[in-house]
Amino acid sequence: MTQAYILITAAIGKVKEAAKEIQKLPGVKSVHVVTGPYDIIVLVEAPSLDMLTSTVVEGIHKVKGVVDTNTAIVVEI
Repeated sequence: MTQAYILITAAIGKVKEAAKEIQKLPGVKSVHVVTGPYDIIVLVEAPSLDMLTSTVVEGIHKVKGVVDTNTAIVVEI
């Protein structure tokens, strides 16, 4: 199982809307709206790195209001 934290910058006024849409994506385990340099932090689990990449590129990047992402893959639990 591959896990990653996706740090997301959202468009002004679109944070809550984007977070709700991201929560619906397969593999998304948690979504938190936060303060600081990022607007949303998402924990994603996938059976492989390919599936994780698909969740980010084909899922999160296509959510309206998502401006940028930074993916931190978990290397040790």
